[in-house]
Amino acid sequence: MPVSKIAITLDKELVKEVDLLVKSNLFPNRSKAIQEAVKEKLERLKRTRLAKECAKLDPGFEESMAEEGFSMEIEEWPKY
Repeated sequence: MPVSKIAITLDKELVKEVDLLVKSNLFPNRSKAIQEAVKEKLERLKRTRLAKECAKLDPGFEESMAEEGFSMEIEEWPKY
């Protein structure tokens, strides 16, 4: 995957925490630690957004839409 270099500004305490993760061999370097943190945060935001959108759905309406026309279809199914 192609990568891009960017410059960021972090609080000194945050940098110390990242450096501790690198020193304890959880990550090979600062860049990888920050890359993983950003990736994880973006994935979490996507899941949260999906959950919020799903919460807006009306279960009764969705069920009726899913079953619309189902009664006609069942008559066309082969008997077992």
